[in-house]
Amino acid sequence: MNTPMLRNRFLRLSAFAAALLLTGFSALHAATKPGKVLKIGFAQTGAESAWRTANSESMKAEAAKRGIDFKFSDGQGKQENQIRAVRSFITQGVDAIVIAPIVATGWDPVLREAKRAKIPVILTDRAIQTADESLYVCFIGSDFYEEGRMAADWLAKAVNGKGNIVELQGTPGSDPANERRKAFADAIVKHPGLKIIDSQSGNFERTSGKQVIEAFLKKHGKNFSIVYSHNDDMALGAAQAIEEAGLKPGKDITIVSIDAVREAVQAVVAGRINCTVECNPLFGPSVFDTISRVLSGEKVPKKIINQDELFDATNAAAALPTRKY
Repeated sequence: MNTPMLRNRFLRLSAFAAALLLTGFSALHAATKPGKVLKIGFAQTGAESAWRTANSESMKAEAAKRGIDFKFSDGQGKQENQIRAVRSFITQGVDAIVIAPIVATGWDPVLREAKRAKIPVILTDRAIQTADESLYVCFIGSDFYEEGRMAADWLAKAVNGKGNIVELQGTPGSDPANERRKAFADAIVKHPGLKIIDSQSGNFERTSGKQVIEAFLKKHGKNFSIVYSHNDDMALGAAQAIEEAGLKPGKDITIVSIDAVREAVQAVVAGRINCTVECNPLFGPSVFDTISRVLSGEKVPKKIINQDELFDATNAAAALPTRKY
């Protein structure tokens, strides 16, 4: 092969190599520039309530609005499913992981894996118990203790500090069940005439809440006049059980609940539930705003707390038209 031909081939190969190198740099730039498509994984608890459904829909809708590659996993009420999902997100190389923990303990090993992979973790709705808070960036949610306190204070005033209470607990070991139970118990200590005579988990589910109240009615008869429910779905199930027993929920038995989903606020207007404390599930905008700040290197607060309201006969009707969930 003569010298001019060798020179031409060398020039073509050099140009090809330069193009490959330029393509590589361009791809790297595309992967790191602010406008790139983010890949976010979300390990949800399940679909146990209307609140949870609204929470999932808020996350999905906001991700779609922002053009995010959103990996959604339904834990179906089992922590092992959530842990499996988180490990899958790590393998897929997501930019951030969001977890709504089913229970508070047992998260450290998988969170260490995420930390080693340099993937930031955001906790939503429910907090965890860990000795190493560096394993997650922040928690976004409501103050469950404050919700329980608000429910107890409202009740004490409404019933003049007197009455036997049965309690519908949420999922055992979950942060909202733990905090709402503790806060309510702490608050009613100030009112010796209020007493919890029985307490059982309904797993935040309407059917289970109904079944527990049916059992309480058989066991205690008319020996209780108040139901304290850790969420609205169980409270609505309780109202049904009370009606089927020939009693009037909201009148014969006072019902105090937490979540303020639209159906529960409607039940307050109808007089079937007496009070529901808000726990806003529409986390999508706040979660993705926070992730954007974290990925841009900005420091965010360790706890981002939603502001919640209380709805009873004095304000439920006025609030109902604007309820989004």
